[in-house]
Amino acid sequence: MGYKETYQEWLSNPYFDSDTKAELEAIKNDDKEIKERFYKDLEFGTAGLRGIIGAGTNRMNIYVIRKTTQGLANYIASVNGQAKGVAIAYDSRRMSPEFAQEAALCLAANGIKAYIFESLRPTPELSFAVRKLGCIAGINITASHNPPEYNGYKVYWEDGAQITPPHDKGIMDEVQKVTSFTAVKTMDKAAAEAAGMYQVIGAEIDDAYIEQLKSQVIHMDAIRAVGKELKIVYSPLHGTGNIPARRVLKELGFENVYVVKEQELPDGNFPTVSYPNPEADEAFELGLKLAKEVDADLVLATDPDADRLGVRVKDARTGEYHTLTGNMSGCLLEEYELSQRKAVNGSLPDDGAVISTIVTTNMAGTIARSYGLRFIEVLTGFKYIGQQILNFEHSRRGTYLFGFEESYGCLIGTHARDKDAIVATMALCEAAAYYRTQGKTLWDAMMDLYEKYGYYKDDIQSITLKGIEGLEKIQQIMDNLRQFPPKEIGGYQVEAVRDYKKEVIINFKTQERRTTGLPNSNVLYYELENDAWVCVRPSGTEPKVKFYYGVKGTSMEDADAKSAALGKEVVAMINRMM
Repeated sequence: MGYKETYQEWLSNPYFDSDTKAELEAIKNDDKEIKERFYKDLEFGTAGLRGIIGAGTNRMNIYVIRKTTQGLANYIASVNGQAKGVAIAYDSRRMSPEFAQEAALCLAANGIKAYIFESLRPTPELSFAVRKLGCIAGINITASHNPPEYNGYKVYWEDGAQITPPHDKGIMDEVQKVTSFTAVKTMDKAAAEAAGMYQVIGAEIDDAYIEQLKSQVIHMDAIRAVGKELKIVYSPLHGTGNIPARRVLKELGFENVYVVKEQELPDGNFPTVSYPNPEADEAFELGLKLAKEVDADLVLATDPDADRLGVRVKDARTGEYHTLTGNMSGCLLEEYELSQRKAVNGSLPDDGAVISTIVTTNMAGTIARSYGLRFIEVLTGFKYIGQQILNFEHSRRGTYLFGFEESYGCLIGTHARDKDAIVATMALCEAAAYYRTQGKTLWDAMMDLYEKYGYYKDDIQSITLKGIEGLEKIQQIMDNLRQFPPKEIGGYQVEAVRDYKKEVIINFKTQERRTTGLPNSNVLYYELENDAWVCVRPSGTEPKVKFYYGVKGTSMEDADAKSAALGKEVVAMINRMM
């Protein structure tokens, strides 16, 4: 059936509600829009679903949610996991409660108990709940930091991490097999509750989650000493972080927490920002204004599902607030956690490990190795860090000590198996308290880190290419790079290329070939001389192709200059391929 026929089917079939039909009727003269909505099914990828809210097979709506959940239910049945149930959480986005409800009722109709949160909750708490309740899987309705027109559907497995092989492919296959919307099972909420297949969860999980976070604190002595003095500005960016972040800080003794009022309450339209991304400067405009009014020590912002944390810290010497990138805050927390656990315990575990992704700064590995720890690199996506934690548990070899990725996400502890901005908020405030007892700010600690390990500077360039033509262009860029591999980038000689799609690493000097040791992925990584690097990767969640790069300098100024020069060449390389 072509897209026009599918469009007409949605207009005529009584299964689809009147609001859906009215939305589709309004575009009857716009063939391009009809094609965009119906030329394919919204793809269930390795991260689940993510798309624009609206009517159509290529959009996020209750019918696509039902169909996807039916596929998930079928897979759960195939592994005999029905009795364990599924935990469901959702964020503040438009239609999130409705999508969560539809997923729960579809599961219930398939004989799988749904544990659904009473109101919005952060992603890491969903990850925690899956394991706490002994569920076979979890569903989180969120589009993370995407623009307001988006929503998403993430699937977690029983280890609390987002789905990885073989479950991701297994679920994808089952979702694809569900070809008829009208064949999907659902049931009435009251009937589901009466049958014991629909249970609302909330406070009990909240309490257990917060206790797990607090158990990760190393220096309560420092918090008791100066916690009342620290001034912290916090913004949940209209999302899920407001209650848990404020709660854990309050219970630990941080009394001067100033919340950005304009961004405090949940709002799926995200009225104060163009998109709710703590990586973006605009997300901090209101927070920095408040910080200057109250003379705050640090400014924190979590994204809508509270798995990413953006950070600004005050330089006591100048009064200026500096941005900590995800690489910077990750390395700062890595050094703090490792150094202080070693200081308090006398040593670190012999089998201790730090894990990060291939596009994370080289500084992460340098820090880990300085403590004699194993350093593990995984593909982009925190689920692969979660997978390594599971491997440690199954093999009983390896102790997880810290993990992070460049995109503002880290995990301290193993209570969750996804990045956790609530525990990161807590840990950064704890670190700020500790360094204050040493007469230092977080910015001072960051500068100490550079002096100790070298001035690493990492950045990213990305281009957005929407629609059908955009996807084709992204693929063309990757094909061109494979066909004509660069010998040098920005004046740096390419020493080796890692092609994660072909699962091979080629040394350009010796022509030696070896396996990547990682799953197949459409990613190219160039190892450059002088500890520099470039990585090209299509986004798995947005219509973007991303160019990551990093350098190492002898000073901040040197690193900035080297990074700017390499970034300029990367942009030129992109333009040549456009």
